[in-house]
Order: sequence, then C-alpha cells, then structure tokens
Amino acid sequence: MEGCSGSSPESTQAPAASAPAAGTVAALSEQDFAQAKQIYFDTCAGCHGAFRKGATGPNIEPTRTKELGTGAIESTLTRGLPGGMPAFGREGVFSPQQIKLLAAYVQLPPPEAPPRPLEEIQASWKLVVPVANRPRTPQTKRDWQNYFGVILRDAGKVAILDGATKEVAAIIETGFAVHILRSSSTGRYFYAIGRDGRVTMIDLWSEAPTLVAQVQGCSDARSVEASKYKGYEDKLLIEGCYWPPQYVVMDGQTLEPKAVVDVTTPTYDTNETLKEVRVASIIPSLDGPFWVVSLKESGHVAIVDYSKPGFPIVKKIPTERFLHDGGWDHTKRYFMVAANMRNKMVVVDVKTQTMVTKFDTGVRPHPGRGANWLDPEFGWVNGTPHIGEAKFVVYGADPVNKPEHAWKVVREVKLPGTGGLFVKTHERSPWVWIDSPLSNDPASTRQICAYSKKEGKIEKCWAASDRGRAVHFEYNRAGSEVWVSVWDKAGELIVYDDKTLEEKTRIKGDWLVTPTGKFNVYNTAHDVY
Repeated sequence: MEGCSGSSPESTQAPAASAPAAGTVAALSEQDFAQAKQIYFDTCAGCHGAFRKGATGPNIEPTRTKELGTGAIESTLTRGLPGGMPAFGREGVFSPQQIKLLAAYVQLPPPEAPPRPLEEIQASWKLVVPVANRPRTPQTKRDWQNYFGVILRDAGKVAILDGATKEVAAIIETGFAVHILRSSSTGRYFYAIGRDGRVTMIDLWSEAPTLVAQVQGCSDARSVEASKYKGYEDKLLIEGCYWPPQYVVMDGQTLEPKAVVDVTTPTYDTNETLKEVRVASIIPSLDGPFWVVSLKESGHVAIVDYSKPGFPIVKKIPTERFLHDGGWDHTKRYFMVAANMRNKMVVVDVKTQTMVTKFDTGVRPHPGRGANWLDPEFGWVNGTPHIGEAKFVVYGADPVNKPEHAWKVVREVKLPGTGGLFVKTHERSPWVWIDSPLSNDPASTRQICAYSKKEGKIEKCWAASDRGRAVHFEYNRAGSEVWVSVWDKAGELIVYDDKTLEEKTRIKGDWLVTPTGKFNVYNTAHDVY
C-alpha cells in the first residue's frame, strides 16, 4: 500500500481534540487510528462513504454510531445483518482485534480528505510503452477478442486468460482492488480501475498482454470508460472519482491527464449542499460525443460532452439520490440505473437527455450492468437482484412494442437469500444467472441461481463452492459458457455449459487470489449484457 494520498482519501492523523470523552469510546493511538482508517477505506467506504453519510449502506456518522454503542457495532461487524451487511468476523475477513479497532474508529469524527489536483495526477502518469513502439496489428496467435480479464482483487493484479484454452496469457500488476475493467471501442485495450484510483492500460495486441500506461487520477474510484462515438474511438478516457468529487479525462492511447472537472452538486430535491458527491456508473453514448455519468449523492445523471474544450458537464438531469450501478437497455437508448438506497430503478432517455421515470423494485436493487432479454409475455425486459431483499425483479423495457409494460415491474421472483449483486445473460442463452455474495449467511454467499426466460421462474439454485463467495458472471464470446468466480484467498474460476447448466471445468492455481469480476473482451467492448 502507498501513503494516504494513494490508498485512502482520509488523513492519517487521529482527531484527538474532538474525540469523545474517555470511557465512551476506546482510545486509539496514532498507529491504531491509521490501521483502522485503512480497514475502513478498504472494506467500508464504498458503501458508507468517506464521511460515513451512507449511500448503498446506512449513515454511520458518530452521532448514530455512539447511540448504537461499541457492543452493537462489534456484533454487527462479526455477524452481519440480513440487509446486505456481510458477517466479516464470522467469515474471517476481520480479526477480533480489527473489529475492536473499527468499532472505535467509526465512533470518532471522520478525518478530512485531501484534494487531488491535475498537477498531482500528472506527476503519477507513467507511459511504459509509447504508441510508436506498439504493434500495428495483433501479434498473438490467440483469439484475443475471447480473452477474459479476471480481477485478482486482494493481490492487486489482473489475469488475462485465453477463453478457449483457459490458459493464463499474462498477469498484470495493477494496484489495489481493481473494481472493473472496460474496453476501448476496438477492444484492443483493457482499462482497469482500482479502488486506489489507479488506471492501468493493457495492450492485448502484443504477443502477450502488456501494461503500456498507468496513472492515478483519484484517491478512490470505481468507474472508467472510453470514448466510443464515431470519430472518437479509442481517443479519450474518463475516470470517475469516489474521492475527490471530480472526474478526470485522459488521452485514450497514453493515459496522459488532460483535465479535471469538479462534480460537486447540491441534492436534486432539497438543494442541500454536499461535501461528498461520488461518480458511480459511467456509460458511453453511441449517439453523440457524450459520457453518461451517475452522480451518486446528488441524484443527477450528468451528460459530459467530450467534443468541447475542457470536457464539461453540459447537462445535469435530476433523477433520484444514491445512484449506483446500471447499464443500457437492448436498444442502447435508455440508461437504467439503480438508486439503491431509495429502492428504485431510474430510466433516462439518453437521446433526448431527459428522465423517463423511476419505480420501486425492492430493498437496495443492485443490477450490475443489468441483463436484457425477450420475455415471451412482456417483450424486452431487464432485471435486478437486491442487496437487502431475497427477490429478483423483472421490469419491462420495450416502450415501442410493449408500452403498457415499459418501465414497470412485471415479475417478482423469490430467491433463497439476500445480498444479490449481479445478473447476467446472453442473447443465445435460455437463462439469467443471479448471485448473492453479500448475504450475511455464509452458505447463501456461495449459491447461484439460474432463471428460465421461457418459464419466468427459477430453474434451480445450487452451491457453486464449499468456501468463499460465488460472485459475478461472464460469458465467452460465443455465449456458450459462463464463468463464475469463487471469491476466496484460494480462489477458483468455475466454467459452466450455459445450455445444460453443468460444470465443465474449474480453473485453479496459486495465482488465483480473490478473483472477483471477469470481463470478456468482445462482450465488454460491445456492451453485451
């Protein structure tokens, strides 16, 4: 790990002057405070926020945590809660000592977080392989468009696997806890975004996949996306920050930082001034030189015009607060994004740059990028599982042919457990795959389910592993196989035959440390989901 500006958005100094009176909260030495701060950043900040005001998870500012008390906090950290809070102690993620430190830390005021200006970002930029030194045509004999990028979360690496042979083509050092991979419009480059704000650019045309550039645009980040509009293919890249409240635009060939744009915005409904506005999901428009950007805390979907000098936000569409993840409908006109702490899905018409509607689905929807398929009764639909409720919801997404069902819940399907994070399907598949890795029941975290498109119900659910958590799905380019991660220190990748739901093989190895997301090059470049 690097220093606080590289790994955590918080200062390392304990706020001793404003700490509660002795006896109320366990005192923390400067060393203990720094350790607890790092644990919070690594594991908690994504849901609760740098300043603990909540978003996907609840508000845990000192006013609330001191009311709960040390015992209740330690119990929650140990045993979890049914609404999506993992059992960190029971699963061995936190030691008893770490739980004590964290329980004390969250009852203290959160430290201030430093800015990250353009000059600091530029100083972090490393061009490893200049464009002139890269191949002009693919040099590998492998089918690089069927490569899988596999995130090795705790190892700080991304493995590139050959989707046909299941062999490792390369393992790339990326930095802490990569969140997602995105592809350039041609698919040639993978862009990895780490939770430490580091963007890593991987060239897949080399004989072996090669790291060609790296930069740290944020102190904390979750999203990155390429420019894909005609004439701008592979030219630009946007990184959205969780902290500071900004996005960074870079050269798509070199990652050279070009501009930093502040996203601080009052709430759309009450005009409340916000200190923390995080950039959540980003998708690229194919109808214009735009990125569509979710501003989590304020509740706006922002339109960034990358054809203009400075790459400004040209419109902020008021929608709903606590926007999180989402993706396209099947036409790539409508952006469907979860406002998960408001229990809603939001629909934005990207062509007209207006909000269409929002509707309730259940407790904390989390669709990932979602899944599009043809329902025999309701036409084109999409769906989401929920972090806080054991159900899978299907909603209409066909305003042209089935307007009476569009943007309404048309099916509710009971699941065995809470904690759902991802769904996945393919146009050639009869199934929609669903996971539940954030359940507070360890057995449920290992379970996956297959939903039948034809029957409109769960075909079967089963335990994919006897350890860790089963998380995230990805298809091969042909749509015939589905890969699932066993998120564990001794991780595995399970490959299923999509037609029969039978296991084909398990990929194992000492290098498979905490595998999470997997991204097929062709599917990622073409937004197949």
